[in-house]
Amino acid sequence: MPQSPANQGGVATHCPYCAFQCGVQLSGARERVVVAGNEAFPVNKGRLCIKGWTAGSVLGHPERLLTPWIRNARGVLAPSTWDEALALVATRLRETQERYGRDAVGLFGSGALTNEKGYLLGKFARVALGTSNIDYNGRFCMSSAAAASNKAFGLDRGLPFPLEDIPSAEVVLLAGGNMAETMPPFMQYLEAQRAHGGQLIVVDPRRSPTAQAGSMHLRLIPGSDTALVNGLLHVLVRDGLVDREYIASRTEGFERVKALVAGYWPERVERITGVPEAQLIQAAHLLGKARTAMILTGRGPEQQARGVDNTLAYINLALALGKVGRPFSGYGCMTGQGNGQGGREHGQKADQLPGYRKIDDPAARRHLAAVWGIREEELPGPGLSAYELLASIGQERGIRALLVVGSNMVVSAPNAREIESRLRSLDFLAVADFFLSETAALADVVLPAAQWAEEEGTMTNLEGRVILRRRAFEPPPGVRTDIEILCALAERLGKGSHFQFNEPRQVFDELRRASAGGPADYAGVTYERIAASGGLFWPCPSEDHPGTPRLFSEQFATPNGRARFHPVQHQPASETPDSDYPLYLTTGRVLAQYQSGTQTRRVPELERLAPRAIAQMHPAAARRYGLVDGDEVTLSTRRGSARFTVDLTQLIREDTVFVPFHWGGEQAVNRLTNPALDPISRMPEFKLCAVRVHASGMLRDEAVDEQANNQG
Repeated sequence: MPQSPANQGGVATHCPYCAFQCGVQLSGARERVVVAGNEAFPVNKGRLCIKGWTAGSVLGHPERLLTPWIRNARGVLAPSTWDEALALVATRLRETQERYGRDAVGLFGSGALTNEKGYLLGKFARVALGTSNIDYNGRFCMSSAAAASNKAFGLDRGLPFPLEDIPSAEVVLLAGGNMAETMPPFMQYLEAQRAHGGQLIVVDPRRSPTAQAGSMHLRLIPGSDTALVNGLLHVLVRDGLVDREYIASRTEGFERVKALVAGYWPERVERITGVPEAQLIQAAHLLGKARTAMILTGRGPEQQARGVDNTLAYINLALALGKVGRPFSGYGCMTGQGNGQGGREHGQKADQLPGYRKIDDPAARRHLAAVWGIREEELPGPGLSAYELLASIGQERGIRALLVVGSNMVVSAPNAREIESRLRSLDFLAVADFFLSETAALADVVLPAAQWAEEEGTMTNLEGRVILRRRAFEPPPGVRTDIEILCALAERLGKGSHFQFNEPRQVFDELRRASAGGPADYAGVTYERIAASGGLFWPCPSEDHPGTPRLFSEQFATPNGRARFHPVQHQPASETPDSDYPLYLTTGRVLAQYQSGTQTRRVPELERLAPRAIAQMHPAAARRYGLVDGDEVTLSTRRGSARFTVDLTQLIREDTVFVPFHWGGEQAVNRLTNPALDPISRMPEFKLCAVRVHASGMLRDEAVDEQANNQG
């Protein structure tokens, strides 16, 4: 095998983890690869977090999958050939559809896939299989913010301005994001903002490392975001701090919002949110008197059953201040997964076609049918959202066979014990991944896929910058790329003529044609232009177009060009504490782990920093249960129980327990989380449910016991 480019002076590519997509330099052999920050890349400017520095460890890891596996008659996964594995997958998918209908087969993708792979997965679902049932784990991440942005602005791009604008914002309000741990290189922009005299307001039930870096912390009760923001807007209206000229010239619907927030006077908001009246007024005045200001949301307000309403409330605030589309100002969503932005643009979602088109839009269907060379009526309609797709398994007319590409829902889905049970009940499960994740371990067929440094492709980071992930190494012998896998399966399904791709660039060229004219228009983006520029911002409709770093400066992507206010009332969470489950449970991430931990839990340096799941509690709450720091504790909700190690801190509310979600098995906090869905985005309520605490001594699943008693 020829030596890889990394052995000839290094390769400039990008980190495999979060949506910041740090530029990195790789050098050396795969087994001893050296990762360095790329100082020439304008986003991270050479900075990396501990996950980025150690990202090379997974490339030559001894647990890598290097051959396909098929579950044999004894129920054990055993090595097979590619021909055997692909033939079995194609046969079982085809047989399932012949027996139960096309929608009996589902596909589940990932926000970690390149744009090319996400696009091809959507095309594979609709053209090779003709199923409507495809969704991806990004539904669990940014879907509420995406839906809110589309409703308010007519367009969703995580940050509608470049990161370089942040240091010039006089005030930044960051709601429910802990960037110091989840995206550490981002903090350089907040550090620069503070160095310029700016103020950072952080909204979070915990005084997280990010909140500690801020000038003001609003420690709200979980689930009270809409009340808090309506209270801020009440003060702005009352004290004459809204931008009436901007509201009149660039928006619609403000009067209804103004009437609604009149009922959110500070004393009432303090009772609902726990945020003192004086703090509320101080924060409102900081925002209202700033010439430049940004409102940024993270998963905190978004991962709720009212996530769209919460996000719309924050957007209302930005619009009332007159900041959206203004220099060094606006609203933005802090996209989480590596390609969480691009992953939601090009057809992995149940209701979308490439270019961020809606699948039920007749014009969009005509356009894509022409690009794909099929009849418009062959395109399926909208399918089930991610959790609904998984929950349909075992139901009449539900999913019977599932192909999973790069996702680990046994750890990442809410109500994860129930989802694991449903996956076990499938007629057939195939998983493409590079490690035997908790989900892959349940599969009938496991297909070994290439990793981030072993294939070329584009990614779109949190600011809408399309970048090029370069290949540094050939995949190991026996390993194939996801593009090769999908094309080979399409051939076996009799649709190979639609999947004649030999390299990612060919897929991207078709993606460009498919997205042309759509909201997320990549037609003018090429590999060569990305390499020459450090990344191009969409929309970029032609090869002579410079790209669009800043959106909404002149008009919004709505029919009349105006942004829309939306009146949103505070509503209690789907589940609130009571005598049986007296505390709030909230989830999130820690510095040394990422998502379901499939990669990071295999990196020794990261395992030493975060070897197990912790339950972060206030000492006063812990004393009520006789717990001290380091104790084992069992947390129980109406869905199940799991065991964690107590981590005592004064930095969290007394009524709240925080647990990171990177672990599986008995440490899987998503066994406890609530699958209640937002009615618009279909986002599950990861961020809050009611929980009870007791010292570990038994691991019986109390929710199962309770259910059995009720049925008895």
